Amino acid sequence: MKLSRWLFALVLALTLPGVILAAPKGKEKESEGQKVDSGAFGVFMNGRRVGTETFSITQNANGSVIQSEFKAEGSAGQAAQSSEMQLTAAGEIRRYDWKELSPGKGQSVVVPNDQFLMEKWSTGPQDKQQEQPYLLPAATSILDDYFFVHREVLAWKYMASICSQKNGQMACTGKQLAKFGTLNPRQHTSALASMEYLGREKIAVRGVQQELNKLELKSETGTWTLWLDDQFKLLRISIPSENTEVVRD
Repeated sequence: MKLSRWLFALVLALTLPGVILAAPKGKEKESEGQKVDSGAFGVFMNGRRVGTETFSITQNANGSVIQSEFKAEGSAGQAAQSSEMQLTAAGEIRRYDWKELSPGKGQSVVVPNDQFLMEKWSTGPQDKQQEQPYLLPAATSILDDYFFVHREVLAWKYMASICSQKNGQMACTGKQLAKFGTLNPRQHTSALASMEYLGREKIAVRGVQQELNKLELKSETGTWTLWLDDQFKLLRISIPSENTEVVRD
């Protein structure tokens, strides 16, 4: 599997401590970052489109920033929310912000505090801010509601832990199970999740047959199946228990 230099560097940075990226030739404005993935996911329930997530993943020598906005379709109030996750170069949480854009104005932030994570949130500008500590390290993976790009980041983290790299090629073989501590800020809950590489599978994505990498994500919320292409871009998610599919536009 051929992986772009920047994307492979990001995969490594999500798992290996102390990884500092060298700036590509001709890239002098390193602080502005390099966009390694962006696009949109369509969310379909029972075959009907119910939402769209637009996202971007940017990286520089200091770490990476994952930005996302989710908009529900067909709802009376056109519900919308956004998130921004900042990770260090070692892949640890620097800061996570969530905002409700409509119909409400709730917001929350998660930041490291000594040896644990602290979440502060409110349901509106006039409401009292609440706090909740989690006995979780900064290396915890955030898997918030409605932001499927968080699952792509977890998949990169997992693939970097089980795959080998040589001369720009990634080789992933055999079924290997890995477990991750996760935090869902919207639900104010933490849980253990597992991911397993199930090999290659030919499936149709928007009517085009492709051979993709198949992964299985399991947690207390159920079992999700993810398919990624050879650039490790997430193309499709299936959530059978919710009759839901997520497909990259």
